[in-house]
Formats: sequence, C-alpha cells, structure tokens
Amino acid sequence: MEQDTEKKKRDRIEVSEEKWVHDASVDYKGRVPLRASTGVWKASLFVLTIEFSERVSYFGIATNLISYLTKVIHEDLQTAAKNVNYWSGTTTLIPLIGGFIADAYTGRFYMILFSSFVYLVGLSLLAMSQFIPSLKACNTKICHKPRKVHEVVFFLALYCISLGSGGYKPCLESFGADQFDDDNLKERKKKMSFFNWWNFALCFALLLGATVVVYIQDFVGWGAAGLTLTIFMALTIIAFYVGKSFYRYRRADGNPLTPFLQVLIAAMRKRNLPCPSNPALLHEVPEKSQGRLLTHTNGLRFLDKAAIVEEKHVEQKENPWRLATVTRVEETKLVINVVPIWLTSLIVGICVAQGSTLFVKQAAGMNLKITDSFKIPPASMASISAVGTIISVPIYDRIIVPILRKVTGNERGISILRRISVGLSLSVILMVVAALVEAKRLRMAKHEVLIIGETSEKTMSVLWLIPQYLILGLGDSFSLVGLQEYFYDQVPDSMRSLGMALYLSVLGGGFFLSSFLITIVDHVTGKNGKSWIGKDINSSRLDKFYWMLAVINALDFCAFLFLAKRYTYKTTQRRAMETDCCKSGEMEMVA
Repeated sequence: MEQDTEKKKRDRIEVSEEKWVHDASVDYKGRVPLRASTGVWKASLFVLTIEFSERVSYFGIATNLISYLTKVIHEDLQTAAKNVNYWSGTTTLIPLIGGFIADAYTGRFYMILFSSFVYLVGLSLLAMSQFIPSLKACNTKICHKPRKVHEVVFFLALYCISLGSGGYKPCLESFGADQFDDDNLKERKKKMSFFNWWNFALCFALLLGATVVVYIQDFVGWGAAGLTLTIFMALTIIAFYVGKSFYRYRRADGNPLTPFLQVLIAAMRKRNLPCPSNPALLHEVPEKSQGRLLTHTNGLRFLDKAAIVEEKHVEQKENPWRLATVTRVEETKLVINVVPIWLTSLIVGICVAQGSTLFVKQAAGMNLKITDSFKIPPASMASISAVGTIISVPIYDRIIVPILRKVTGNERGISILRRISVGLSLSVILMVVAALVEAKRLRMAKHEVLIIGETSEKTMSVLWLIPQYLILGLGDSFSLVGLQEYFYDQVPDSMRSLGMALYLSVLGGGFFLSSFLITIVDHVTGKNGKSWIGKDINSSRLDKFYWMLAVINALDFCAFLFLAKRYTYKTTQRRAMETDCCKSGEMEMVA
C-alpha cells in the first residue's frame, strides 16, 4: 500500500514537471509558465525575427561603411579603416553595460524594448542625413568636400545605432535561449540547436544586408536604404511585442557582481584555515533559495575557504560576507576561468574585422564584373562568408552532431572549446589564403601599371576572393557559434546577458586590436619609407600584414589548446525528471 502511494506521488511530480516549467522563469503575468503554451521555438521565433531585422540593418551598414567613408566623406584608407573598427568595436563593447543593467535591474525584455527605440532613432537619423537638403553631404551629384553638419549627423546616427545595440545584442540571444528549460532533456537538446540556427539566421541577414541593402546603397542611395531598414525594424518590433504572451521571463537578480565580491572577501578572511579534504563539509543551501546548484570542482581551491563553516562564528550563516555557499564559490570560479578564454578568443574578433575593412578594399582593387552587364559591389563579397556559414550550420547540426553524439557520448557532439579550437585553426588557414591572393593581386596590379597603363581595366577577378570569404564563414560557424554557447552556458545563471555581452566584447576587442595593429604596423613599417598600410590599396602591402596575422593566429591557437585541455566545465545538479531517462536529480556536466 505504501509503495502504491509513493508511486502515485512520484507520478504526480512527473506530470507536474512536464506540465509546468520550474526553472525560476515566469510567464508574462508573473506566474509559473505552462510548458505547452510558452517558450521553445514558438517563442524564440519572435526573438529571431527582431534579431534578423537588426542584423540586416547592422550588416547592411557595416559591410559598406568603409566605401561611404572613402567615397563620400573622402577619408583615406587608414583613417576609414580605423573609423570602421572604432564604430564596430564600440558597437560590440557597449553591450557590457546593457547586459549588466538587464541582469541587475530591468530584465531582458524591457531592455530590448528600450534599445528598440534608440536603434530606430539611429536609423531615422541616418535616413534624414540623406533626404533633408540641409543635412546632405552636398547638393550636387559629385561631392568633393562634404558639409560638416552631414558628418556630425551621420556619425551621431551611427553611434545611436551602437547605443541601441548595447541592449539588443546581449539580451536578445540570451532571452531566446531562456525559452528552453535546461532541466528538461528535450528542451535542452533544442537549446543546443538554437545557437546553431541563431547563427544561421544571422548569416542569412548578412547575406541580405551585404547584397540587397548594399545594392540599394550603391545604385539607389543610402537614403532609400536607411528608410527601408527603419520601416523593417519598426514592423519587427511590433511583432516582437505581440508575442509577449508566449515568452518565459527571468526576473532581474540585482547586481550580479556582489556575490563574487562576497566570495573573495570571505575567502580572504579565512585564508589561514585549511581546506577540508571532503567537499561535503562545505556550506550549501537548498536549491529553491538560490536557483540551480553547482557541484564542487577541485580548481582554485583557495576560494573553497569562503564556504568553510567556522564554529566560533555562529552568526556567520546570516552574513554572506563571511560565509558563501558552494554554488556561489563555483560561480566565482566560472568567472575567473572565463578570463583566459576571453583573452585567447580576441584573435577571432581581429579576423572578423578584416572581413568588413581590408577585405572590402581588396575587392575594390579588383575586377568587379561578373558578367558584361553586372558589376558586384565590393562590400557584397561579404555575402560569400554568409553562404559558407549557411551551408555549414545545417550540415553540422543535422548530420555531424548526431554522428558525433554516438561516437563521443557528448550531447553537443564535441565539447564547446573543441568547437572553438576548430574555428581558430581555420583562422590560420584564412590568413594564409588571404596573403597568397593579395600577393598575386599586387603582382598583377604592378604589371598593369607598368605594361598597360594606370587607366586600364583591372584584370584580376574579384572571384579570387571567394576562397578566403568561404573559409571565414566556415570558421565563424565553429568559432563564433562556439563562443556564443560558451559565454551563455559557462557563466552563472544570473549573468547570462552579461555573458553574451562578454562574447560580443570578444568581437569589439578584436576590432580595436585590429585598429591598434594597423597603427603600430603603419608606424613601424613607415620608418623604412614603404608602409604596409598605404593611402590606397595598391600602395599597401596587405599580403605582409596578413602573413603577420597568420603567425599571430597560430600562436594564439596553441595557447587556446593549452587552456582548453585544462579547462573544467560547469557542473550542475539536475533536479527535474527527464522525459526519456529514468533518473532524476542527476549531476550533469555542461560541456
């Protein structure tokens, strides 16, 4: 009889776990979400839609910005490349502030809505700078010197877009991933696919932005492109708001940095105490009081002292500055472990930066004719990298991952850091190919000037750049998607918006480092009278610059492998019954 009663109780718990989502999220009315009517793909598709429109806008502007700065604003190559990198870097570093505010105070949903307004203001200013006569660069078709007011409004529009991205970028992807319950096996596997398809949507946006939007900018006008993007963005914002009843929301948890300071101070206060050999002696509290529990790891043992219970301080259990839980200690370890991975990932941002700056100018110095009647805009070559990712992501997600799951037993197929390391190895190959192609282009350009004359048509086809753009796209499907997963999964649950901001800061830091490298290389090589970064593409030696980047990539790849081999992944205690597994409350390593 007692066994039957226990069985019925377990059955009721299982039904409850399947019907309701108990992962600390709430529905739009603040209640426990109903699994059948909230979250998963029906909710994340609304998020993907607004992200798609934002990415079309961003890529449409970013891929062609260097052409606008050199042709309309009349900046030289070095200045234009640095301005593009400064803007792109700012756009990907501001999310650190937006992610922090969302995690601590506003929550992701309201931060997204606020950022939508700011982003729309930026796109509207961009359109107005092309339509309002007093704000135009010039009132004539040929513009030798643009008005100062145009430059001010144009850059103001760009940095309004950057400010809007500060809330969009860290919150949208983490908000989309929040729609999947980590404690449900089916939803957890869907979340792993979510990051792949998220990147697929981004690359489709890049394809559209680098072709259709760039074509409109070059052959119709930047005003028409800006107006189109503004209307598209407004429509998707409305669609995003309409889907609010389908979302699962996470409440803001206050300043996410406070618990880490508490762990550090508590550990310092007990620095003279020995660490217990048995981790079970360390302090922990029930799951309901602090979210998911993390299991103890052996790294950074000094921090374990923060969880030692001192008999002489009975009151310390009420004082988080004297006693921390194992989970808080492990979260602090996660944040510390993120730092070296972040530093060695910056090289990915440097490679991405070349795709929207020097690769574009490389294309502009080649024969852009595809047929006798069609000429491809230089910035549209970036669409090739999008094609590479669009092809590789479905193959990886639907074919390679299922095979690797059977071989390795890992839910992801391969661990996150192994996936990133594949992308880093492709970055080395990318720079080698780019250097070889540029060296050939320079030889042919020199031959044209000496033999045929400077006014002749360029003979080297822009199609020679297809291999390096395809490798860039293939590498992104490993490195960028892997970094997105890493900075979402391997940070504390309360820091996931900030985690996505850290991922974006890899790109932002890469853009600034790219500008820094250009400045240093120009200064050092300019002393010999022949700078590698000249005033135009033909007076530069970008092939040598690319070889230098190939060497830096190779060294960084070795350092990353060293760190990845010694990395300890986040380990959580699963409490929910998993739909195709008979175990509950099991321990799971998120790798």
